[in-house]
Amino acid sequence: MHPKIDLATIPARTGTGYPKRFHQVNGDIPSRSVQPVGSGLEAFGANRCVLPPGSASSLRHYHTHEDELVIVFSGQLVMLTDEGETPMGPGDVASFPAGSTNAHCFVNRSSEPAVFFAIGNNHPDDECFYPDVGMRAKASSAGGGYVSRETGEPYPD
Repeated sequence: MHPKIDLATIPARTGTGYPKRFHQVNGDIPSRSVQPVGSGLEAFGANRCVLPPGSASSLRHYHTHEDELVIVFSGQLVMLTDEGETPMGPGDVASFPAGSTNAHCFVNRSSEPAVFFAIGNNHPDDECFYPDVGMRAKASSAGGGYVSRETGEPYPD
């Protein structure tokens, strides 16, 4: 396998697995596209993410067992964290250590697409919490799925 990755050969996924009621929180989440670019890597994963104007990377979230590093490649984004809003442009980097409860996401409020890379260790026991909507993503080792933080019940949609 040649180490140079040809992005044209990697299908981009669009959409989200979030319950439908959360698709438009902070922006149009389903319009994002994600390409897994860590082919053959086992210790961590990497995704190239494209956010069209008006979109969001995700719901604001944090991870229990996953370190996450985000590098903006092109365009203008706004990082939403517990501290507020931070402009992010090409070359800007943000890191989120595992277990830190500083929930985050990225939104594109500009008129041009923005591209960033998200790198993380994909820990099987990682749980993800979404404090703005009261949701938790169960660990893949526990069967995965989105549930209510309060009741533990799965979302019907």
